Amino acid sequence: MTTYKRILLKLSGESLMGENNFGIDTKRLNEYALQIIEISELGVEVGIVIGGGNIFRGLQGVNKGFDRVKGDQMGMLATTINSLALQSAIESLGGKARVLTSIRLEPVGEFYSKAKALELMKQGVSVIIAGGTGNPFFTTDTASALRSVEIEADVLLKGTRVDGIYTADPEKNPDATRYNEITFDKAYKDDLHIMDLTAFTLCKENNMPVLVFDMNKKGNLKRIILGEKIGTLIRN
Repeated sequence: MTTYKRILLKLSGESLMGENNFGIDTKRLNEYALQIIEISELGVEVGIVIGGGNIFRGLQGVNKGFDRVKGDQMGMLATTINSLALQSAIESLGGKARVLTSIRLEPVGEFYSKAKALELMKQGVSVIIAGGTGNPFFTTDTASALRSVEIEADVLLKGTRVDGIYTADPEKNPDATRYNEITFDKAYKDDLHIMDLTAFTLCKENNMPVLVFDMNKKGNLKRIILGEKIGTLIRN
């Protein structure tokens, strides 16, 4: 029995760099694709949102003289590149995936709608939603929060490079301890910076639990789906 029937997986663009300083590490990409295929084969319906920070960040563009709106639009295109790469990796390894885009980019990807996403997921297709929210001034964290609520996911799984949320930065403070579970209110009060405030509030107000875990450890995604206590769960 699986703990979750439908999930929204949020991946950072930076995580796709692997050991590189820029772009996409195909080894890391294939590792992620295999983990996604594993849970899809268990019957879990999978939605995915990927950031674009390994290629371009809108705020970085502003610092270099770009208009914020154009910078964010460039970031949306970066998320689309990552989404296509993940789709290709999943398909090459025998899985099924489709890219839906929050901005019109046919024939690169079909324009996103909740109905289309749910239809595909019920067919066992992992749905990768590219382009953030489709609007400037919103992060892909906010996009993942929005899409998780919209597709009525059981949980938002935030895949990171760390194994959860700590009382302090574990790299700087060896005495930092990891939370197994924490409320949205305490996380906000303690200023733990799990997601940006817009995304955080959207999850809290819509009672969407968020599980922060280490996506880079092989098999972690499947362990979560099978009910193993991994990472940190944030909920009301």
